[in-house]
Amino acid sequence: MKILLLFLSVLFFFPVKASANPACPVCTIAIGASLGVARELGVEDTVVGLWAGALLTLLGYWAVVFFERRNWRFVGRDFLLMLMSVGMIGFIYINEVQYTPEVIWHVFYLDPILFSAVLGMLLFVFSQKFYGWMKRRNNGHAHFPFEKVVLPLIFLLAASLYFTYFPI
Repeated sequence: MKILLLFLSVLFFFPVKASANPACPVCTIAIGASLGVARELGVEDTVVGLWAGALLTLLGYWAVVFFERRNWRFVGRDFLLMLMSVGMIGFIYINEVQYTPEVIWHVFYLDPILFSAVLGMLLFVFSQKFYGWMKRRNNGHAHFPFEKVVLPLIFLLAASLYFTYFPI
């Protein structure tokens, strides 16, 4: 343990360039670890589903990048990878949550976790599209540092607060 602390303290004195990427591996792992902690702390399942949907969208993004680096291209590749990624929500909590579909907003007949996972995916994708639009309007520059990271967090936090105070 002392060697690890010594190594980390030495690394502290060698600054490196930081880049903002909303899909960085560290962010992805941090979100994944926090979901399990949130469920243990008793956070509402729909809120956990929102963040799980965003996490799985990130994993789908990484799968697309992986396929692109290998030049594995086929019709509908990106859509299929994202669909498979977000569809994994059922496998994450298969032993912990029963599938109980409900009528949501008098329109959808889905399980609340599945619904919130799909909503989390859509919010994440929308926030990235919104960031691209805002950046184009600002001559190709972000309005503030880490804007690409902050926007998805704001959208997901707002939806989390909504589902906390107005549960499904």
